Amino acid sequence: MTQIDFYVLPDTTLEARFDFACRLTETIQRKGYRLHLHAEDEAMARDLDERLWTFRPDAYVPHSLLGDDPTGAEADSRIPVTIGWQAPPSPDLAVQALLNLAPGIPEWFSRFERVAEIINQHQDVLVAKRECWQTYKKRGYPVKAHQLRGQSG
Repeated sequence: MTQIDFYVLPDTTLEARFDFACRLTETIQRKGYRLHLHAEDEAMARDLDERLWTFRPDAYVPHSLLGDDPTGAEADSRIPVTIGWQAPPSPDLAVQALLNLAPGIPEWFSRFERVAEIINQHQDVLVAKRECWQTYKKRGYPVKAHQLRGQSG
């Protein structure tokens, strides 16, 4: 059964949420997991794509924006991180983890071993992710919260 992890940030800005998403992506990828970042829309996906190149000067997270490469490189199984906003990554990529940054739960979430959700104290995020928490719990999924300290702490 899919394990659900909620990372709860004390910060109120969406910027802090996306910065943490980049750090979490790097950690997951370094542990050897294949990860898919699910964005709310194309604009968010492109923003995440850019952030993964720039969030830290000494960081490199190999990734691909799904639907962005007409040559089909998005299906390259050597790329450990994919970003998308519509359909899930191809089963051929054998992605094990999902980082859901969209407000709702994608209907295909249960095909992953792990799902990560990031909550911060921004009102829109709080409302949407509380609903996600309740949905996962009602469906019987194991849900765990990780309370994180602020950037300065």
